[in-house]
Amino acid sequence: MASIINPFVFGKAAEGEYFTDRQEDAKRLTANLTHGINTILISPRRWGKTSLVKKVVYGINNPEIKTVFLDIFQCKSEWEFYHAFATGIIKQTATKLEEWVEMAKTFLSNISPKFTFGPDPMSDFSITFDWDKKDDSYMDILQLPEKIAQKRGIRLLVCLDEFQQMAEFADAVTFQKRLRSVWQHQQHVTYCMFGSKKHLMENMFNDQSMPFYKFGDLMFLKKIPTHEWVAFICAKFKETSKTITKEQARKICQATENLSSYVQQLSWIVWYKSGAAVTDGDISDAIDDLLEQNKVFFQREVEQLTELQLNFMRAMAAGVTNGFSRKEVIKKYRLESSANIQAIKKSLIKRDLIDMDGDTITFNDSLFKLWLKRQRYYN
Repeated sequence: MASIINPFVFGKAAEGEYFTDRQEDAKRLTANLTHGINTILISPRRWGKTSLVKKVVYGINNPEIKTVFLDIFQCKSEWEFYHAFATGIIKQTATKLEEWVEMAKTFLSNISPKFTFGPDPMSDFSITFDWDKKDDSYMDILQLPEKIAQKRGIRLLVCLDEFQQMAEFADAVTFQKRLRSVWQHQQHVTYCMFGSKKHLMENMFNDQSMPFYKFGDLMFLKKIPTHEWVAFICAKFKETSKTITKEQARKICQATENLSSYVQQLSWIVWYKSGAAVTDGDISDAIDDLLEQNKVFFQREVEQLTELQLNFMRAMAAGVTNGFSRKEVIKKYRLESSANIQAIKKSLIKRDLIDMDGDTITFNDSLFKLWLKRQRYYN
């Protein structure tokens, strides 16, 4: 069995054979992007947005469509975004050093671009330039994909991961207005934006006062249903000459509440621990291991919470999903008064720890919920 590769994946986008379900989401996203419809994917963290986008864009078999994939998580300012954007667009739309340099000179001539090369100059480089925030040199950078697409006679799909990062920039609204004012007029470029902080993404794209309101089709992803995961898990074990029952596969889904990255990770641990046939003990041990692996992250999260915030989340972990203002709930979980509840909710939503579905409140991280539940703070 040692020579057989574990059939599950975590810690990176699930692509190819590791990807499961989301057939309708993939169909809709493919139709949007191939027909030039800007699209925004919104869901909490670890629900598989990046995996879905990569499955779709890399599966588009059209020589006239080229994809540019940019992760802007490391961008902390407007200046850093422009550099990353220009570098990514040029790097992923050309294949030779001469083409990169020529593109920069042709399309960014007004800002005097300079190349900085890494150990492998044929693939590792970045573009730097002098930029005065008072002038309009940003226009050349934001128009770069449209100009390249026009010259090469192609259409570009520009996929921007961690797009919510832009909400954290100084003077973020003005910056977003600049992007919208340029991008909305481009005829040869389609944008796909997605990020890991749902509340920020919703504010950017679903608020009428924000620049990106109605910029494209909003897709609110849902969790992959249990029956799809069960079929996937059982099939993967069978492919590697191991067996797992449907009930055991459902236990994996139950422990992770169908959160895609955790389903894959827990399945990976169960597969690694098990022999030819999975036992219930394998699953219990795997859950313990998964909680232990993430304990340091959860402890760090708890350290940043106020006592009231933590008490509120302990109540949620114990099964309270609404009715937090009831006297017995306030007393048992030491929430002090009903006046605190709304403020606590807003603060935890802003921290991207919880989400609201109507009057029901849910954890964004199902494993954090399980970890808190096991701490046994209350009877």
